[in-house]
Parts: sequence; structure tokens; C-alpha cells
Amino acid sequence: MNSEIDGLNIRYKISGEGEKNVVMLQGWGTELSVYDSVAAALTPQYRFIQFDLPGFGKSDEPGEPWDVDRYTDFFCRFMEKLEIKKADLIGHSYGGRIIIKLLSRKEKPFETGRVVLIDSAGVLPVRTFKQKLKIRQYKILKKLFFSKVFNILFPDIVEDWKMRQGSADYRNASPVMRQCLVLAVNEDLTELLPEIKEETLLIWGENDTATPIRDAKIMEERIPNAGLVVFAGAGHYSFLEQPVKFRRVIRAFFGL
Repeated sequence: MNSEIDGLNIRYKISGEGEKNVVMLQGWGTELSVYDSVAAALTPQYRFIQFDLPGFGKSDEPGEPWDVDRYTDFFCRFMEKLEIKKADLIGHSYGGRIIIKLLSRKEKPFETGRVVLIDSAGVLPVRTFKQKLKIRQYKILKKLFFSKVFNILFPDIVEDWKMRQGSADYRNASPVMRQCLVLAVNEDLTELLPEIKEETLLIWGENDTATPIRDAKIMEERIPNAGLVVFAGAGHYSFLEQPVKFRRVIRAFFGL
């Protein structure tokens, strides 16, 4: 299904017939079908809503770079559009950022229940000396490569350098979405975690390198009513890597 929100065509899907709503907020660079197994674990008992954020999957890109607050504002309007007054929330990776932002707000347009954060983003990583040195070198080269003269004289070299910078998510994104990603990864949400009062389940892959287990332990410590389940041997997509265990854990959390 598709709906127009703020002039953007947004793709979404609803499954299940339960009276209670669960909304899935996706990770960066994914599309809604990645979370079909999450929906299958909670339906038909719950009404499960999946959607592609602007610039994700088959939804339109925003007209300009959005930070996490703008995506949170959009999520609130999406909920209003679907006339959802109360929902439990599940967030994977980037989707966790939006949930943290939302739950730290004093006023929300809908009531929130249980929360599940899967390999969630939001904690700024601790950089080693080597990483700090690499960042400094990057900034120096950026000034050179982004100069007009260098771009005119060596356009192929500049383009090749740009494509080799950053993560795979960054390289695969459009110019607008790259800026959205930069705005997200440079924001630390750690100080907002104590504002989350909802019962929160943290599900994490032991070998997650995108959002390491250190982040999970910080969230468990800072969120007042949080519990952590670690999937041994799993990575950033723990729910896909160990689906049987994930199904058992999440169904128990939702009382199924």
C-alpha cells in the first residue's frame, strides 16, 4: 500500500488482525520486507505495521537532508495519517534512533507501550587514536578534493576518492541520503536514554560491529526499565541470523 504524507509517496504494509498495534522502524538502507519475519512472529495476534521511511526502500526521498528529529516528526505524521492512537514499537539500527528521540519527548501524538530495540544505533562510538588520525587525514584531503580548481583539473580522481570514503551504507546512498546519514551518525543520543520510561527489551548480536555490544550495555544501564538479550555469534542483523531464538524471545516479551 502507498500513502502520500507531506507530499511524499510512502510505502507501507499492515498484517495481522489483533486489536493492539506494533510498528516496525527499519534500519538504514533496508526496505520493509526485511522485517517480514518479525511480523510473522507477532501476527495474527497483533496488528503489525511496516513502512519505508522517506529515502528508504520504495518511498520517496526527502527534498533536503533530514536529521533524526525530522524523521521523528515524519513518523508522528505517519501515525496520525493511519489514525494509530497507541502502539508498541520495534526499532532496528537507525529505527532505534527514531524511537529514542520520540520517547524522550514530553509530548507525543500517540500513546506508546512496549519497546524493542534490535542492534540499535544512538550511542556515539569511542574512537581510537588510529581512527582519530584517519579522520584528521580525511578532513585535510576533503579540503583539497572539494576545491573548485582540483575538481576541474582532476574530476575522475575526485570522484574515485569520494566513492572510497565512508561505509557501504554511505557509498550506496544518494547525495541527499548521504547527508542524512552523516547528520545521524554524528549525534550522540546517550543523554536521552534515561527519558525512556517504557518497558524496553534490547536484542543484540554479540559480534555486531556496526553497533557493538558496548552500546547495548550502555543502553541497558541508562534506560530505567530495560533488559538485554545477547545472541551469541550473531551480528548486526541478529533477528535474521538466529530467527528461531528471536521468535521465541520476542513472543515471550509480548506475552504470546
